[in-house]
Amino acid sequence: MRGLVAPLLAMLVAACAALQPADSATRQVREIIDDTVQATRAMPEEQGRRLARAQKQYAATPDDANRVRLGAMLATLPPPWRDEERAATLLGPVAGRRPESALTQLAGLLAAGVAERQRLARDLRVAEERAEGAARREESATERANTLQQQLEALKSIERDVLEREERRRTLKR
Repeated sequence: MRGLVAPLLAMLVAACAALQPADSATRQVREIIDDTVQATRAMPEEQGRRLARAQKQYAATPDDANRVRLGAMLATLPPPWRDEERAATLLGPVAGRRPESALTQLAGLLAAGVAERQRLARDLRVAEERAEGAARREESATERANTLQQQLEALKSIERDVLEREERRRTLKR
């Protein structure tokens, strides 16, 4: 019996050690989400302080958790703190990592959201440019129509003058 206790105890310790990283990753993800949610709900001054804290943490320890924490802040805070280009740069390497963990899944979710907002912003710019072009073309067409209308009115006036002269000549000849 005593011979079995030591191997069983060793297996339990090994199993607990194997579970610890998953618990640690899950805890990190919860902390990142909590920090990000609290920052987005905070007043603007506090948002700036929380972002600065995340930047300092990443500068001091540039690990995946701090990278995702800073990326999450940059992706979710409102302007002027939002920086989607930098968020994409921070989140991309973690999001593409295999095997997936809770942290890589969070990074993937955030990176996908950033990519979608960037795509929508590009599409909006293209649509605005098209609308501006259409407005310019419409303005040009309106100006052209006005010019043609003025020319038509001038021709009608000339025609009336010619007809009146001819009518006067006819009456004078009688």
